[in-house]
Amino acid sequence: MKNKTSVLPREGEAQPSRCPDNSAFKQQRLPAWKPQLTIASVLSSFFVIGAFCLAVGVCLVLSANSVREIQIDYSDKCSDCSKLRENSSNWNKECHCSINFTIKEDILGDVFMYYGLENFYQNHRRYMMSRSNAQLLGRNVNIQRSYCAPFSTYRNGTPMAPCGAIANSMFNDTIDLFYNRNSSVIQVPLLKTGNSWWTDKNVKFRNPESYNLSSAFAGTARPPYWHKPVYQLDEEDERNNGYVNDDFIIWMRVSAFATFRNLYRRVRRVQHFTEGLPAGNYTFHISYNFPVTKFKGRKHVILSTVVWSGGSNPFLGIAYLVSGTAATLTGFVITGIHLKLRKKKTYFQKQ
Repeated sequence: MKNKTSVLPREGEAQPSRCPDNSAFKQQRLPAWKPQLTIASVLSSFFVIGAFCLAVGVCLVLSANSVREIQIDYSDKCSDCSKLRENSSNWNKECHCSINFTIKEDILGDVFMYYGLENFYQNHRRYMMSRSNAQLLGRNVNIQRSYCAPFSTYRNGTPMAPCGAIANSMFNDTIDLFYNRNSSVIQVPLLKTGNSWWTDKNVKFRNPESYNLSSAFAGTARPPYWHKPVYQLDEEDERNNGYVNDDFIIWMRVSAFATFRNLYRRVRRVQHFTEGLPAGNYTFHISYNFPVTKFKGRKHVILSTVVWSGGSNPFLGIAYLVSGTAATLTGFVITGIHLKLRKKKTYFQKQ
């Protein structure tokens, strides 16, 4: 075996220094500030933070309680349609139901209509991944290599547009609102566009480029549970079709909880509804298409206003109240401990 060459320095040569460079950073000579935690500064911090959180929490709770909201569960009120939808062979049969309700006081301001679902889990990993973001951007992709299976292609090889379990399970009930004024029935004008996030509408979802949508989606087929193809989701507004349809975009943003609500429509403030919804008798006309009996779910329709802090959700206000109360109680506990220790110290000094 060959001898290894020695790497030791020769006699008389200076050994390289292993000390850090003589700089303020490496020698830890940078100016620093070390707070002096006195009893006054600690207690004032706890009490100031507690007072701030309590004040913000009270404002948020009062704001959330000022939201006007009407929620109607129509799962049982449309029981005939629910039984019809239990059999998947009746998918092409229409079923309608009506629900009457009364608004006792005027609902002023912007009024939003939501649909709510209970016991519908969208947070399953396979369900959340069952989509093709490249396809939703209007690109010509091979969806067989995506996570859309088994909702990617039909047996004859025709690709689904859009593919995936999320799109296939899209909420498809149609809800109309009517105002019963004296002896006349007035349909409340509802806005179906402008309800999704700007980034979703203009960045995350795009239609394939073509001179018309029907040719853009040529060679594809609708998902199995859909009643019409994606380019006919809105027959009244051509710009609200395809992957940029507001109802479709809102549904594709999955919820983290089994009980959730999605924005469905906004009341258009014209004619009798310039100030909002006047008090009186109203009727929901519902085209029942979305089955919920199999997974023991419930369906709601919600009319609600919003305030500066959002909708009717007191969670954030309660969280601030709990945090403020905890900080204030901690301050009192520290004060008690400090007074007790100071009293003992004074006693021993006198001894």
